[in-house]
Amino acid sequence: MLRRTAQGFGAVALAALGRDSAYALGRSGGLTPAITHHRARARNVIMLYMDGGVSQVDSFDPKPRLDREHGQPFHAKMEATQFDNIGTTLKSHWKFQNYGQSGIPVSDLFPNIGRRADDLCVIRSMVADFSEHNQANFFLHTGFAMQGRPSMGAWVSYGLGSECRDLPGFVVLDGGLIPSGGIDNFGSGFLPATHQGTLFKSGKTPLANVQPLEKTAGLQERKLALLRRLDQGVLDRFGHVDALESSIANYEMAFRMQAAVPDLVDLGRETEATRKLYGFDHPFEQTRRYAWQCLLARRLVEKGVRFVELTCQRISGNDRWDAHGGLKKNHGENALAVDQPIAGLLTDLKARGLLDETLVIFAGEFGRTPFAQGSDGRDHNPYGFSVWMAGGGVKGGTVYGATDEYGYRTIENRVEVHDLHATMLHLLGMDHKRLTYRFDGRDMRLTDVHGRVVQEIVS
Repeated sequence: MLRRTAQGFGAVALAALGRDSAYALGRSGGLTPAITHHRARARNVIMLYMDGGVSQVDSFDPKPRLDREHGQPFHAKMEATQFDNIGTTLKSHWKFQNYGQSGIPVSDLFPNIGRRADDLCVIRSMVADFSEHNQANFFLHTGFAMQGRPSMGAWVSYGLGSECRDLPGFVVLDGGLIPSGGIDNFGSGFLPATHQGTLFKSGKTPLANVQPLEKTAGLQERKLALLRRLDQGVLDRFGHVDALESSIANYEMAFRMQAAVPDLVDLGRETEATRKLYGFDHPFEQTRRYAWQCLLARRLVEKGVRFVELTCQRISGNDRWDAHGGLKKNHGENALAVDQPIAGLLTDLKARGLLDETLVIFAGEFGRTPFAQGSDGRDHNPYGFSVWMAGGGVKGGTVYGATDEYGYRTIENRVEVHDLHATMLHLLGMDHKRLTYRFDGRDMRLTDVHGRVVQEIVS
């Protein structure tokens, strides 16, 4: 039909598109933008991963009862803790203030984020199924507690395809601390390997292997053409081989990234006002480093990258947000590193009209206990903790769910990790029950056989 109508121009156009891997690879290669199940509210996700677990009672869930009973034996029933080193009831080191027209309380750990309160949807009723870092990390990232399953970023890339020809659909910005469990948190699992997360390190050369090694572009192109012919010969003999097809796609992507990445990471083109907004002039080095991540995340979603995850900074004397001791130093310095850059990111996205179509998620793998571990720490607490979302179709200026008077257990509007995933996919236009991949004899999905969309937080 394309050959015979319109004097064959349709066939000419198809032939041209067939030479472009962004169209020719189709759904299995993941480079074609996909049709969503329903109208999408968001096109991209920025995941601000707070590795180790932020204390909910020191950040977004104030509990006056802790002030009244500080230093007393904990009066509520306790669950088994990770380290079985239980102290007394521990109040927050930080005061809370109400911010914005919504009046959402945020602690003095996050004054800049607090000023963006009317953009936030704070979920105070998150629960996790695991209290150990590796399992909890895998569960948050993949919906399964063991390594080997596709990351949520890989599922988003698989489900939506890419809007960017020259960059991967799923990018991880390495701030210095890869989460416990390693890079399997960002893997593609049984999905085609083109969907795995691509790790960017900070600096002018975030990727070690995309710089051209040949003296001329023509020589490199001829070598790539030879690789294509050899690989195609194998495919002609053996048919579909994911490892080989993904390798071909990755060669092509790396070639295009040689031109795209240097321009992407050239943040010197940003205005001085923008750089100051994010905290590039902050006296704390880790704030400046996280500012680089946040600004680069904005540039990535501008380019059409579907899922960007930011990892935490390495801060001397701290172990992520994992404050088993030295809570004041741990949370104080970690918050100082991320507070201004995250607020700058939200402000910048909104000013550019990008926040409405970009879903920003702030989450750790669990929370912390309202009683002390030892004298000045908090142990792991998966029974009730806080995360927040902004933009991308969520109701800003709202608080959803509640914990008990101690901030220990969820008592209202329980939200599980599978629910968080289902809601994220819903906002991206995907039905979490229909986004499946046939593997090992069954249709697999990010939410397994669980999950519900939290419609109450959708605008």
